[in-house]
Amino acid sequence: MNYMSKAAGDPERAVNGLLSVAQLLEEPRLARLYTVVLRDGAVTIDEIVETLEIPRTTAYSDAGTLVELGVLSRDEEQKTHTYTARPINLTADLDGDEYTVTPTLIDAFGRSPHDQDLDLLLEKHGLGKLATALTYAIPYADGEISERVAARELDLQYAFAVAVLHALRDVVNDMRGVDPYFDEIRNAREQPPETEV
Repeated sequence: MNYMSKAAGDPERAVNGLLSVAQLLEEPRLARLYTVVLRDGAVTIDEIVETLEIPRTTAYSDAGTLVELGVLSRDEEQKTHTYTARPINLTADLDGDEYTVTPTLIDAFGRSPHDQDLDLLLEKHGLGKLATALTYAIPYADGEISERVAARELDLQYAFAVAVLHALRDVVNDMRGVDPYFDEIRNAREQPPETEV
């Protein structure tokens, strides 16, 4: 499923997709469940409960919410229902600046309650800074830019920027093979920052 803000033929579907993504980016628990299902493939409620260490009633409720939002689907063919996730790709153009929300950003957001540094980044600087940090975390994780350059580009206190980059390195490594839109994050910046000489 490809949610695009530039709706070529179905504005209702595009707006509903936008609202689904907005809800995922407001509730970290839903974001975390979504990305776990996306990474693991077809999963059962028991597997969700075990992986996320949440109560069964919460797992059923949250999975049901994500099915209603259209980002998970439930296969009811077998006795034990399985859930699968649809990769999200929502592109927004704001005053000439375009950014694409992909599963990698949703995963980073979903991890924030369990990661002090990501949580503080969101609290102090918002979701936009998290999205920006991901565009530096990918080349940092790949060894294409140094920790120092990436931290400087983030325009945060150095030690905090390094901690955020370390947290996002795990997100990048976990989502690289799962997020079909991963390269859109990598390519979000037109030019890589200049390396130190």
